[in-house]
Amino acid sequence: MTTDIWSVQVMATFVEKVERSNDRPSDPRNREVVHPVNDPQVGNLATPINASGLTKTFINNLPAYRRGLSPQRRGLEVGLAHGYWLVGPFATFNPLRMTDVTNLVGLLSAIGLILISTLMISLYAASNPPKPLATVTTPNPPKELRNEPSEGWNEYASGFFIGGVGGAIVAFVLLSNLDLFKFGSF
Repeated sequence: MTTDIWSVQVMATFVEKVERSNDRPSDPRNREVVHPVNDPQVGNLATPINASGLTKTFINNLPAYRRGLSPQRRGLEVGLAHGYWLVGPFATFNPLRMTDVTNLVGLLSAIGLILISTLMISLYAASNPPKPLATVTTPNPPKELRNEPSEGWNEYASGFFIGGVGGAIVAFVLLSNLDLFKFGSF
């Protein structure tokens, strides 16, 4: 019986200490992990993930946010990456995958999707898009998309198409000549 009373007293003391620490801002348990940057109604929240230096460095070095790039260069880099990785799934999972033309079908399918994506980017540019907002992760969005957004997006779309077709052709050439790259086939 005395053990039960003692454990209740210890627990009450512990609870009182915790409740007293709730009023001290210096207590690390009272620091907010997720907090609004400016206005909480906007939804721009700083979390341990998006406010970390590693995340900021990674995101700000992507072509969409890297400083000093023209919109066409941004589109070219993004298009190259997308064109390159789109050929593989189209070549692997198309209805003609067990034939000699599987890589060609993959190339044409990737170019078709890149063309559709370029048209959608151009439609977005024609819709008078809003200026990009600064966030915790990207405090300085590209100024080319802020000053004259439709012109910047049109340049981005042309670069995306050129880069996408180029990346798809590179992937097609690599896939078509895969036997040359196998070790021991010399």
